Amino acid sequence: MLDMASQKPLPPFVERGTRAVLIVDIVESVRLIEQDEEGAISRWLGFVEHVEMHLLPALGGRLVKHLGDGMLLEFRDVQSAVRAAFSIQHSSESENLGVPPDRQMLLRIGIETSEVIVEPHDVYGHGVNLAQRLASLAGPGEIVVSAHVRDQLTPVLDADVEDLGECYLKHVRHPVRAYRIGPPGPRPVIKSGFSQWELRPTLAVIPFTPRDVGPEHYVLGEVLAEEMIRELSRSPELNVISRLSTTAFRGRDVTLAEINAQLSADYVLSGVYRVDRQRVRFDTELAEAKSTHIIWSQRLTEHISSILTGEQGLVGRVVADVSTAVMSRELQRARSQALPTLKSYSLLMGAIALMHRLAPNDFKEAHQLLETLIERGVRQAVPQAWLAKWHVLRVQQGWSDDPQHEAQLALRCTKQALDTDPHCSLALAIDGLVHTHLSKRLDVAQERYNLAIETNPNDSLAWLLKGTMHAFMGDGKLAVDCTQRALKLSPLDPHRYYYDSLAATAHLAAHQYDRALDLAQRSLRANRAHTSTLRAKAIAEWQLGRHEAARKTAQDLLRLEPDLTVSGWLKRSPSAPFSIGKEWMNVLRQVGVPN
Repeated sequence: MLDMASQKPLPPFVERGTRAVLIVDIVESVRLIEQDEEGAISRWLGFVEHVEMHLLPALGGRLVKHLGDGMLLEFRDVQSAVRAAFSIQHSSESENLGVPPDRQMLLRIGIETSEVIVEPHDVYGHGVNLAQRLASLAGPGEIVVSAHVRDQLTPVLDADVEDLGECYLKHVRHPVRAYRIGPPGPRPVIKSGFSQWELRPTLAVIPFTPRDVGPEHYVLGEVLAEEMIRELSRSPELNVISRLSTTAFRGRDVTLAEINAQLSADYVLSGVYRVDRQRVRFDTELAEAKSTHIIWSQRLTEHISSILTGEQGLVGRVVADVSTAVMSRELQRARSQALPTLKSYSLLMGAIALMHRLAPNDFKEAHQLLETLIERGVRQAVPQAWLAKWHVLRVQQGWSDDPQHEAQLALRCTKQALDTDPHCSLALAIDGLVHTHLSKRLDVAQERYNLAIETNPNDSLAWLLKGTMHAFMGDGKLAVDCTQRALKLSPLDPHRYYYDSLAATAHLAAHQYDRALDLAQRSLRANRAHTSTLRAKAIAEWQLGRHEAARKTAQDLLRLEPDLTVSGWLKRSPSAPFSIGKEWMNVLRQVGVPN
């Protein structure tokens, strides 16, 4: 143990004192340097010189040091540090005028005040570390401060202040109370808290326009639009403008820009129709409102009677295609644009899509998108819940070297999500998933699933995961009942393969092997990289007496997960303590999975 009394005194050029520490961090510095190394470095060095020579002297601040992607500044008082932060962000905005969005140098700032050790070329102490972590909470162009800093500010006079609540920071054991601040002014300059609506693009369905039809058929376009709005409104990935709002555009010759201005819609679904005897031909298109690009179009034909009676054939096809097109477009945007310029829903939808591809590189990219989204809007349950699911999938795919650590990370994510919104059915369902697969606390999992369903009886994911839990326990009938309900609630889910895969496991537990095999095959047609599906397929084939097919499926499984063993699978499977787990274990041995 270190003898504190034997420590040497600080050198004469080093002092201990209270300082306001300000950290400036460049958002996505690596990408900017890769794009234009010389240009990015030159711009940054010029900006550092501007801060040191023109901003700091008037505020009594000191540039302690600067690196390739940040600055460390120190001040004698909080007010000076805060005024400097506002000046730095204002200067940064001026520097970015006329610069393309993907090349703009965006800054985020964190400020803490505490006792630190100061020497000529550096500052040391907990305050420096915390300022760095607070900067990581800030979005592009934002400033985040600690409670110690906020306590020394007078709201309205010194700054516009927004409470972010208790935030979890990397490598900081306990949550930290943090505040986002903006310059003072007559009107608030900080947007109110990060809203769940920012995580969904907005879609407007305009009543279809008749072409060469009699008066008796004018209603068809509006009926079809109403049915589409009803079905699309069930999607958790979309905000859908109400029918009463979009009906105002019926029969009007308006541009996408005008619709966007009135409805703030990101996407617009519209079309024309013609009647030929008892059949209607629809020409439909989905456009991106801002760019006016058509991202999907199709010609469809349907009987008039089917439309008027509300049959879901044509409507279901359009709704499924529209949902897929929007997600594909947002994924393309997430992969082609700089992260700071992306809307929050692009980050989330891109992450969900990449996560469920179950390809290693895409999976890593999904993690980066979720982390970026969480840093941008910390007090939001949905991104934290999806990040927890990411950790579960990583273990299930056999990609984690430390499942126990993965469980801790996943539980931390769901805790943060539920601390933010205790009634978020998605967070409750995924917390149940974590307790099912990683902590093996099925009693807790069941409680979470029940709470999720009580909060939202139409949460298909909660029903699906609850059914899978019962499958692991060997309760096949209840497992099938729950997963069938999930399938009915999510007929158009973009990740239907996941639902089919888990439903296959439920039918395995019920010893309904034909149905399990059908579901597994349908799942694999959509995604051949899901190892859980391959295990279910191999078991179903073996139990149906198709032994050679089962062995071939096992080989496909081992190519995706070469380190898979029966003992390793048992160690991570929630079914291990139950008789159904032993049954599946014996089959896996027989199909060729090593012990």
